[in-house]
Amino acid sequence: MADAIATTKFDIVILGGGSGGYATALRAAQLGKSVALIEGDKVGGTCLHYGCIPTKALLHAAEVADETREADSIGVLAQLNGIDMPKVNVYKQGVISRLYKGLQGLVASRKVTVINGWGRLVSQNEVEVDGVRYTGEHIVLATGSYSRSLPGLEIGGRVITSDAALNLEYVPNSAIILGGGVIGVEFASVWKSFGADVTIVEGLPHLVPNEDEALSKALERAYRKRGIKFNLGDRFSGVVQNDSGVTVTLESGKTFSADLLLVAVGRGPRTQDLGFEAQGITMDRGFVIVDDNLRTGVGNIWAVGDIVPGLQLAHRGFQQGIYVAEQIAGLSTAPIIESNIPRVTYCNPEVASVGLTEAKAKEAYGEGSIETLEYNLGGNGKSQILGTQGFIKLVRVTDGPVVGVHMIGARVGELIGESQLIVSWEAFPEDVAPLIHAHPTQNEALGEAFLALAGKPLHAHN
Repeated sequence: MADAIATTKFDIVILGGGSGGYATALRAAQLGKSVALIEGDKVGGTCLHYGCIPTKALLHAAEVADETREADSIGVLAQLNGIDMPKVNVYKQGVISRLYKGLQGLVASRKVTVINGWGRLVSQNEVEVDGVRYTGEHIVLATGSYSRSLPGLEIGGRVITSDAALNLEYVPNSAIILGGGVIGVEFASVWKSFGADVTIVEGLPHLVPNEDEALSKALERAYRKRGIKFNLGDRFSGVVQNDSGVTVTLESGKTFSADLLLVAVGRGPRTQDLGFEAQGITMDRGFVIVDDNLRTGVGNIWAVGDIVPGLQLAHRGFQQGIYVAEQIAGLSTAPIIESNIPRVTYCNPEVASVGLTEAKAKEAYGEGSIETLEYNLGGNGKSQILGTQGFIKLVRVTDGPVVGVHMIGARVGELIGESQLIVSWEAFPEDVAPLIHAHPTQNEALGEAFLALAGKPLHAHN
C-alpha cells in the first residue's frame, strides 16, 4: 500500500475511509479524478465494521430467536435451546468479511490509491501519514465518529460502549442501557430477544426522542409488552461497579442494578488533534462547520459524514460523498435536504421515518396548516401474517404536499424507499393514491394510507 505508492500528488486526498470517504473516492475515480484514500483502520469504517452491519446481523439473529420461541403459535414445532454467542459472532463476522472483501475489490478496480495509516491535515492541501505528505488539489475530511460518553463517566470493566457490546462472548443476565436513542433501543431489542433482563435509562421524556411523538409512544407500548423496562425523564447521576455488577443512580435518587451498563448516549465527531483548527477550519464542539455545499470555506477543503453537524447516518455520509465528488468534477448537483434523508431504527418493532414530524411541520407551516392521518397495520394482510402491530402516519400541508411519513411495525424499514420519493418529490396524496401496490404486501398499507388521505379510504369504516 503506502510503500508501493509512486506519487504523492492527487486530484483529491480523502482523510477517512468510511461510508462518506469511500463513496467520495469511488465517485471521483469514476469521474476521472486521481484519488488517495487514507484510512488508519479498515476501509468501510464504523458502519461496516463496528456499526450498521454488525448490529443488524445481531438483530437478525434476535429475530430468528423470537420466531423460534413463538413458532408453536403458528404450528411449527421448534424449540429455542439457547443462544451460542461465539457462533452468533462468527456469523456476524462472516457477513462483515464478505462485504469488506467486496469493497476492497471495488476500490482497487476503480484505481483508488489506498494509504494505510493515520493521517493529519498539515496544510490547506496536504495530509501527512507516517511522515509522508500527500498533496491534493482538493481535500475531503471524512474522519467519522466514536462512541461518546458523559463527562465523568469512565468506560471500562462492566461499563461498556457499543464497540465492546458487539463483541461480547456471552449474553448478560441483565443490562442497563444509558440512552434511549437508536443505538440504545436496538441493543435493548437484541438482548431482550436473547433472554436478558433489560432496563433503558433516558433523560428525555421519550424513547427515540428525535422521532414523531406518536412513534415514540407506540415503541414504548411495544417495549412494555415485550418486557423491556425503561425509565424516562430522569438524568444519569453516577455509576459504581464491582466484581458482581453495576449500580446506576439517577438525579432523582432512583437506582438500578445489573450485570453491565451500556453507554449509548450518541457518537462524537472524530476530529481532535487532526490539525483542522490549525488550518483555520471553523469548528463547533468538535464538529466541522460547512456551507450547504459541504465546503469548509478554507482552501479546497470539504467535509462529509459524521463530522458534519446533523444526522449521523451511513447513507447520509455516502450521499454527501457522491455530492462532493460531483461538485469537484464540475457537475451540477442538487444539494442534500437533511429532513429528506430516511431514518430507520432496526429494533423490534422497527421505526422508520422521512421528512418532518408533526411538531416540526407545525413549526414550519403554522399550527393550523397541517393535516395528519394514521393508518393501522391491523387491516394489512401481510402484517397480520407476520403478527405485527403498528401504523403509518402521514403528515401533509393542508391542500398541499406530504412532508412527512412515519411508520412503526415489523419490517417497515423496507417501506422507506417509496416514502422518501413521495416526500422528496413533494407529492400530493392524490398523486400517490392511484399507484398500484402489490397484494399482499406491507407496501400496500402505504397505498391505503394515501387513499385515505386523498379522501377515498377503501377499507375504512364509515
